[in-house]
Amino acid sequence: MDMTEFSIADNVLREAIPISLAPPLRVSILTGGVDRPYAFGLTMALLKKNVGVDVIGSEFIDSSEMHTTPNLKFFNLWPNKRTQSGRAVKVWRILRHYASLLRYSARATPRVFHILWNSKVQLFDRTFLMLYYKALGKKVTLTAHNVNQARRDGNDSVLNRITLRIQYQLADHIFVHTDKMRSELVRDFKVAERRVTVIRHPLNDAFPDTDMTVGEAKRRLGIRDDEKAILCFGRIKPYKGIEHLLAAFRQLVAHDLNYRLILAGEVQKENEAYLAGLIQSVTRESERARILFKTQFIPDEEMEIYFKASDVLILPYNEIFQSGVLFLGYSFGLPVIATDVGSFREEIVEGETGYICMPSDPADLSAKIVTYFGSELYRDQDTRRQKIREHAETHHSWGAVADLTRNVYVELLRSNVA
Repeated sequence: MDMTEFSIADNVLREAIPISLAPPLRVSILTGGVDRPYAFGLTMALLKKNVGVDVIGSEFIDSSEMHTTPNLKFFNLWPNKRTQSGRAVKVWRILRHYASLLRYSARATPRVFHILWNSKVQLFDRTFLMLYYKALGKKVTLTAHNVNQARRDGNDSVLNRITLRIQYQLADHIFVHTDKMRSELVRDFKVAERRVTVIRHPLNDAFPDTDMTVGEAKRRLGIRDDEKAILCFGRIKPYKGIEHLLAAFRQLVAHDLNYRLILAGEVQKENEAYLAGLIQSVTRESERARILFKTQFIPDEEMEIYFKASDVLILPYNEIFQSGVLFLGYSFGLPVIATDVGSFREEIVEGETGYICMPSDPADLSAKIVTYFGSELYRDQDTRRQKIREHAETHHSWGAVADLTRNVYVELLRSNVA
């Protein structure tokens, strides 16, 4: 899809606004202190479009580029997180953050605030903070990575929906990643369609990609070159359907002990019981020996080890709109097998970048894994991985995202002047 098709498909701005004709523009990117890959990618792409950026982040967003890149100001408004701290310390940390955020907002020169993620207290962010920003005369844009995350996670409530609707109604413009997400905003939260821009999820390219070879990466994880390595990556949560992957894996190793499964990702406290159930479900020693559980935070510098050591990425989700892990895999040229939920069918080219399987169906998933390992997509990995990278760079470039985003900023400021 070329740039013209991309803009028209999203039905927002019929033509790009030339940078040379745009007024001087500076925006604040509010990260919520999380998701460094998206914050980093958007910031660097906007800077290339002559947009100055204030990044409101945390120690997890910080990097050397945040302090050495021209026209970029970084503000760490989150006190550093201690490894061990009591409830009182955590509450004090949150209060200090919000006090710093309120002070920054009152003094900030950017007229556009772009919220990538809310901070810690959702009800406060969706209501009081939004009203505060509007009272300061800010134009507020919002990236809704999940239209209603609570519904996805099975803990939706009337209060959650009310406060979400308040935030969506107060936002001047909302960015989403799929047409389905736009439809949900319009249908469930009564957001005018003209206030929503669909931006395909961009390529995740914020992590180091060194000259480490596939063989070296496999050796570092204790995987032989001839073993078929399957990766499931990201925070371990019930909606991701990992239990179905484990069931499929049991079917695979019953016939072929050359399979290896890597389950890598952080486990939050509320999901520890889910993880315990997953581990307990692996009862046979022959199966347990074939699974590498790395249930911990994976540092940025170690990401490439897992993606280079693996032959395929599995996304067995029960429900999702869009997953950044898919594009992280693509950035390393890794083929993907994903369930037919959300926009996976739109983003995966069958036989070229991966395969689609039925959700909650271990038999179909195991069959697709067997199909993949018997295909040219697996046998000709060096060539195919490069093609996957090229496909991702063409269809999910940060440049296209920055163009659409910047155009929305400019239009909002023009309407304010008018």
